[in-house]
Amino acid sequence: MTTDTGSPALRQAQIRRVRPEDAARMRALRLEMLADAPLAFLETIADAAARSHAEYAARVAYTSRGADTAQFVADPGGRFVGHAGGTVAPREAGLTVIYAVYVTPTWRGTGLLGELIEEVAAWSRACGRPELLLEVVVGNDRAYRAYQRLGFEDTGVRVPHPTIPALTELQMRRPA
Repeated sequence: MTTDTGSPALRQAQIRRVRPEDAARMRALRLEMLADAPLAFLETIADAAARSHAEYAARVAYTSRGADTAQFVADPGGRFVGHAGGTVAPREAGLTVIYAVYVTPTWRGTGLLGELIEEVAAWSRACGRPELLLEVVVGNDRAYRAYQRLGFEDTGVRVPHPTIPALTELQMRRPA
């Protein structure tokens, strides 16, 4: 449970795995994520907005159960304010790849990022995968430093951004 005592009102958000009934709130958060940080995610806001509610609902239902992929949200009881996903790495046993990490601007600096990552880590360990990997766009120093504070280390591996050829991503790892 995240609390932010630095704001005028005490705020709390429950960190939990998505549920099938979360589709509309996940769509709203996804559109916010893409508007706020368009280079960090693998689709455009136009593509995400064009996707039907049924497509969102199917994705949320799929990631709400099982050991292959999961999505976790920060839920203060209204609009979601954070997200982190995890998925199995097909070519490396014991590894969970973290994806689509986001904290809405007004909740940044509250510890919410760490709580989301820890929820993915706990799920990863429960699935028998003791290591985490994530990728950060080179030059996104704010995210890089935040992940370092959470124990991630730069592996030195650089990979092309999957959708924007001019960008490069760096890989970071840590125990789950």
